[in-house]
Amino acid sequence: MSGYLLLLINAVGQTTGVIEVYSDKDSSYSYFVQNEQLFFESWDTLAQPIFWRRIMSMSPDSGLVNVASTREVLFQTSYWDYKKKTTKERLKFKDSVRKEYCLEYGTKLYLTSGKKEFYNIEKVMPSISKGVEVFSELNVDPWYAQAILLIESPGKLAYSNTGAYGPFQLMKSVARSHGLKVNKYVDERKDFDKSAKGAASLISNTCIPEAVRILSKNDIEYCEDDLWFKLFVLHIYHAGAGNVSGLLGSIDASKGGMELIQTMWQSQWGGFKNASQNYSQVALASMIILNDIIEENSKYIYECYIAHE
Repeated sequence: MSGYLLLLINAVGQTTGVIEVYSDKDSSYSYFVQNEQLFFESWDTLAQPIFWRRIMSMSPDSGLVNVASTREVLFQTSYWDYKKKTTKERLKFKDSVRKEYCLEYGTKLYLTSGKKEFYNIEKVMPSISKGVEVFSELNVDPWYAQAILLIESPGKLAYSNTGAYGPFQLMKSVARSHGLKVNKYVDERKDFDKSAKGAASLISNTCIPEAVRILSKNDIEYCEDDLWFKLFVLHIYHAGAGNVSGLLGSIDASKGGMELIQTMWQSQWGGFKNASQNYSQVALASMIILNDIIEENSKYIYECYIAHE
């Protein structure tokens, strides 16, 4: 991604800003979102984002044996060799790992394969810029556009195993309820701008209000500009308000912040399972990588602060 020289930071509030990046290759501008809380609050030092950053840098033939609840990495091994093992051989392998690392019997272990080919951050950057513009025009926090595009099939247009489709991975019913046409003749989820508008509507009209309702119901104080609140909203976007609400009830949450998000990473309820736990972890890791790419390829940085409406 060489050729990006100029950053103009237009701050939205005090800790979040839209970054305008100028390319001397084609005299074009791209737009990204920067959230200083990511580093000031030390989200980048947590084990889970660190784990996913490493996974995103590894090829799919390698894997990390890790403790499921904490993402503590035990060692790296061949993913393909593990996949060739029978179910009985895999159980024996994990038992031997628990014994070697003095882990309690029943400690859940994962072997997570490298996902460098899937999470191609540079490839999705043009789409992020477009998404940031669409969300901004609709007066919806563009941070959400950037986060979703980094997580959901980055740089690809594919169906999920649950039927979600398009750059923002919208389900048919959800897309229809937020203004998109989806029938046997047309599927507007594949149109980037329409999909972005549908996702922006989903975030502003459903996910954020539901987050406010759930947190208020549990007497948890919040600020919509806080990074932890935005991560909470992402979980609703992915798992649905019902599952997130049920999860909070099961863990008897009484306080927000980083502690709540970390507890959600280690808890399950209903449809809120492993993929849901990982959702905001992947968002954080992707944001850190994106930030590194931009900073490493920029020579001049200027800050321009504008009033937030």
